[in-house]
Amino acid sequence: MARAAGVRRRVQAVNLDDMVAAYARLAVRVGVNLQPGQRLAVNAFVEHAALVRAVAEEAYAAGASHVDVHYSDQRVRRSHIQHASEDMLGWSPPWLVKRLDDLGADGGALLAIGGNPEPEIFADLDGGRVANARQRAISEASLRLTGGDCNWSIVAFPSEGWARLVFGEPDVERLWEAIAAAVRLDEPDPVGAWKEHLDRLAARAAALNDRRFDALRYRGPGTDLTVGLHQDAIWQSAIDLSRGIAHVANMPTEEVFTTPDARRVDGTVAATYPLQLQGTVIRGLRVRFEGGRAVDVDADEGRELIRTHVASDEGAARLGEVALVDKTSRVGRTGLVFYDTLFDENAASHIALGDAILQAVPGAEKLTPEERHARGVNHSSLHTDFMIGSNEVAIAGVTSGREEVPILVDGDWVLR
Repeated sequence: MARAAGVRRRVQAVNLDDMVAAYARLAVRVGVNLQPGQRLAVNAFVEHAALVRAVAEEAYAAGASHVDVHYSDQRVRRSHIQHASEDMLGWSPPWLVKRLDDLGADGGALLAIGGNPEPEIFADLDGGRVANARQRAISEASLRLTGGDCNWSIVAFPSEGWARLVFGEPDVERLWEAIAAAVRLDEPDPVGAWKEHLDRLAARAAALNDRRFDALRYRGPGTDLTVGLHQDAIWQSAIDLSRGIAHVANMPTEEVFTTPDARRVDGTVAATYPLQLQGTVIRGLRVRFEGGRAVDVDADEGRELIRTHVASDEGAARLGEVALVDKTSRVGRTGLVFYDTLFDENAASHIALGDAILQAVPGAEKLTPEERHARGVNHSSLHTDFMIGSNEVAIAGVTSGREEVPILVDGDWVLR
């Protein structure tokens, strides 16, 4: 409580325009790590214009050749889901696909600004139509781009609608405080604080790589899951390398992560956080895996949406990522459920259905989808993280000799 009060005093003492400018500087200089002469594409909701403008100012100061902004409007999207014909429901405008492909071909950079201003705007619509309205071609282009074709990052911007879901009231200032703490804007030197943090995460990834575990074992309420790790995969942390440019893909980030073997996942798992997905909140998610595939998907709320989502393509029901987060997480220490995957996945350990983390498997980015499938590196048009960790979920590394070595116990990182 004392820490939260301290954050409130610091945020109140800082002019909001200065806060937005500092956030933009962090996103451009540390997140994207924009290089002189690069083109920057920005994807945002219309409600995020204040941060977009600050990002553009900072990007040009960093030497951007051009800043290209694409705004989305959830109200327009809702009208499309309600009224579009079945054959146009999931249509992707070709020019938006080309925009992303051209960005990769030209060596550009990408910043996505999340924080859905109306997180449950589609909750009362037919879940099957919501799921089928996903613009698959754009999703595939985005995955190609972020799979190593450009330096990129994701941040989030607070709004009244998002704050209302988190706090039960539209307290944007309080949400700003939580975001500031999570992304280290509350530090005297945020850039320096990020460097120290990134070094700590890199040390954890190195410790896991030294162990070369064959699998991970999860045990907790509603969870008894074994996830085989890909034999060629390496554990990674926050710093990614795309075309020789180091960048931080997620801000905040508290995870170390790798690619599982999509053929070797068995058991049951219960989500420990709600999942905000396509303008709907999935609550009480439960999944059973056999032979790598999700064979039973259920939820207390949003069942039709998540089942249709997982059936989107052949790889959507298999895992593409496992990630570990302990209770020292800046996000977790806020004590909040953000209803936003960028934040909630950095409060708790998680797994992801769908496309694999290609950078974690050397040479995987050069494989065709068929070759990836044969090697157990999942391929899909989606990548959907959901949280399965808590202080009650114990996670162990399984050696090739089937010995279980504790990694997370009571939320504490115990692996040395």
